[in-house]
Amino acid sequence: MTLDVLELVLGQVGIEYRRFDGSTSAADRQVIIDEFSRDGTVTALLVTTRAGGLGINLTSADTVILHDSDFNPAADKQAMDRCHRMGQTRPVRVIRLASESTVDERIIALAADK
Repeated sequence: MTLDVLELVLGQVGIEYRRFDGSTSAADRQVIIDEFSRDGTVTALLVTTRAGGLGINLTSADTVILHDSDFNPAADKQAMDRCHRMGQTRPVRVIRLASESTVDERIIALAADK
């Protein structure tokens, strides 16, 4: 649901993006990552936290927005680590997106306690 809202906003403001989630095939994921990494017009990549598993390298990214924080802080850390790989030449910003007074706020608090 959150990705749908983000896609709508990006489309409305004219930002070219790519997206993949758990239902995207491994072959399609690599094509999407390559487009994001090499095509200067594609400035956003929407990836669900657990999509892709190990081996995804997003060194062309410089900002991670966690919009679906996980109860397991290791899942969020893995998502951040996708940008903090060898070859990264820019500082990486991490933003946690959560609405006030929602379950997201509680999930972030619980994960911080672990």
